[in-house]
Amino acid sequence: MKPITSEILRNSDVLRWDSRTTTVWDCQVFELPRIQTAAGAITALNNGMDLPFEVRRVYYLYDVPGGAQRGGHAHKELIQLIVAASGSFDVIIDDGRNRKVVSLNRPYLGLLIVPGIWRELVNFSSGSISLVLASDLYREEDYIRSNNLFKQIKIH
Repeated sequence: MKPITSEILRNSDVLRWDSRTTTVWDCQVFELPRIQTAAGAITALNNGMDLPFEVRRVYYLYDVPGGAQRGGHAHKELIQLIVAASGSFDVIIDDGRNRKVVSLNRPYLGLLIVPGIWRELVNFSSGSISLVLASDLYREEDYIRSNNLFKQIKIH
């Protein structure tokens, strides 16, 4: 796991990724900046400095019932950073050929998900909170909600 650095930000291909050719290996877990003191820890994220994209939307998932799953879609253009702000959960990412499970359980770790990756959030612990930073506002036309359609797009 590597920290997000200014070098990563300068060399980032995030805005040039083609959703038809991205793979699960383009998704990475990053260590977010944090300051630890005797009084506790803080992670602050600044647009243009700490993330490889500009944040246009923030939302969080909470009170997810045991056994429930969230996600179950892909995006054509949207980039996301998913953080377990509290508790833990798994993110299953799929590029149509490869599948990978990423466990998130620390508030200073973020999973960068690039366009063209199917994602499912599962195994939520009690009291968990999934914080999502997104590169754009909500646009229904950016979603691919059918896994069959997703696979057709990715494999062809």
